[in-house]
Formats: sequence, structure tokens, C-alpha cells
Amino acid sequence: MTGWNKLVGHDWAVQLLAGAIANGRVGHAYLITGAEQIGKTTLARTFAQALNCEAPSKERPCNQCRTCRLIASDHHPDVRFLQPQISGRGKHVIKIDQIRLLQQELNLSPYEGRTRVAILKRFDTANTNAANAFLKTLEEPPSKVVLLLTANDADSLLPTIASRCRTVGLRPVSSALIEESLMIRWGIGADEALLLSHLAEGRLGWAVQASQDNTILAERQHQLSLLRNALESQRVRRFSLAGNLARKPESLPALLKTWLSWWHDLTLLAYHKDSFVPALPISNIDQQHQLTQYAHEWNREWIMSGFKQTDLAIWQLERNGNSRLVLENLFLSYPLPHKIH
Repeated sequence: MTGWNKLVGHDWAVQLLAGAIANGRVGHAYLITGAEQIGKTTLARTFAQALNCEAPSKERPCNQCRTCRLIASDHHPDVRFLQPQISGRGKHVIKIDQIRLLQQELNLSPYEGRTRVAILKRFDTANTNAANAFLKTLEEPPSKVVLLLTANDADSLLPTIASRCRTVGLRPVSSALIEESLMIRWGIGADEALLLSHLAEGRLGWAVQASQDNTILAERQHQLSLLRNALESQRVRRFSLAGNLARKPESLPALLKTWLSWWHDLTLLAYHKDSFVPALPISNIDQQHQLTQYAHEWNREWIMSGFKQTDLAIWQLERNGNSRLVLENLFLSYPLPHKIH
């Protein structure tokens, strides 16, 4: 299964989908779930290739034939790739007009392949009208059509949508497998591969992208420097920092997720500092010396509070909380320098 081999760490999902094709039991709709950049879209495209590949059945997908190459580049006439569009408020949304156009295309017979395939990326961003319109297609799917939806979580979709799909939930890939893949497949050096494999938190796609884009790790370092700045500052300076950060609300979710990862590692170290655990699964391994120092110096209650309050801030911003107020409340919850030194 040459074409399936590009999927790392999702063997059970490959066996499920490849087996469905081999046994002639392909469903009309699949919902592929998992974290961002874990491999959902890659799996969907590979499945579309396997459904239409020109090679003998046991060799599909071959990744070499014209059909496989067209699908890989999103140019095959029978494989439609639909993704969210930017709305007026700057959010990514799948709109009803996109769904209606897709439905018209799906009612046509395949142009040159065996099966028409629609890959709907991040269907959890579909607005209510779009989701309800698509429900009709799920209830009465056209013949020779396979629908592949991706989402971070099945619970984020309407229950009527999720219940009409076969769910394929992708799990995080082990850091060891990501590290090995980065070195062998992408030629990444051992030290960088080790760091990226831990920071990826099970997302090979993120690790590969970070290895090819130096700005990703540079931005992370900047985000961590802002956290250190906040922790080393008194309240007045923290409020000033909150005001500056709130001017770019679009950057806050990524910033706070980096901070949350840092606090998670610190919490893990703090609650295991008195027990012998040879290798705690922390993500920020390049920060381990500082984290270990803080874990021994800081009060566990302050550390747990920092973790919980950062998580709460992310939740509040996802629900359109006032950016500056959210950050100010967060900084008020962090321990002050005179308490932690």
C-alpha cells in the first residue's frame, strides 16, 4: 500500500479505510476527527486517491498515476476540496452558498473517475444554514459519491450530522515516531527532531511545518519571552502589557496556547518533584532547566492556578470575551515576583 505509507502513526485508520475498499463496504460519509495538523486532510486525500486510483486494486493508491497526482494537487475533476472562507468578522466559516454549489456538482455523474469525492475541511466551522442544507445530502446521498468531513471534535458538529457519518478519530502520534519520521523522511537533525517531536504534541503535520518554517519556533520563543516578562513584572507593568497584547486579538489564541503548554509542563513537574519519575512527558524540553527550578521554588497552588486561569482565558476568548479584560484578569491571577522569589 505505497500511497498509504505517507500516513504516519494512523495504521488502524488506514486498515479500516483500505479494508472498506477491499471488501466493497465503503460508506457514503465519513467524519475524520482529531487535533489540528494531526493528519486528517492527508488521510482524506489518500482515501480519495485509493477510491479512484488507476493501479491494480492491491496497489491502490499508487501515488504515481495521473489520477493520484491530480488528487494530491486538488485538481481532479471528481474530487472536490471545500474549506472555510473568511467571513466579514474575520472568522473562518463554511457558508450555505458553498454547500449549494457542492450539491449541484455532486448530482452529476463522475467525469473520469469511479467515484465523486467531496472533502469538507473543518466542517465544525459550518454555520447553521450550511449545516442544515448539507444534512439533506447526508440523508439522501447521490450514487457514486463519498463525503469526507474533517473536524477537531465530533461534538462540535450538529448531532444529526455526526450520526450520519462513520467516525474515524485520529489519535496523537507518539513523540518517538514523530522524531524518527522527521529524521528519516525529512532529513531533520537529531536535536531539532527531538525538540519538534515534543512540541508537536502528537501532530506530525505541525512538526514538519515547523521544521520547514523557521518563523514558527522564533514566534514561540517570542511568546515565551512575553510570559517571562509578565511573571517578572508588577501589576502596573502587567496592565500595560495586557493593553499592548490586546491590540492584536488575532494573535492571542496562539499566544495563550503556548503559555498553557508551559504551565502544563510546570504543573506536571511540580506535582512529581517528590517522586521518582525518570522521564516525565513534558513538551517544552528546551525549557526544562527553568521549569524544574520553578517547580521546586514555587507554591503548587500558584502553579495550578496559573495553569487553570490560562486555560480559562483561552475559553473566554473563544467566546468573544473582551481581550484586554481577559488578559488583565489573567495577569492578576499570576503570582507576583515578590511572592515567587
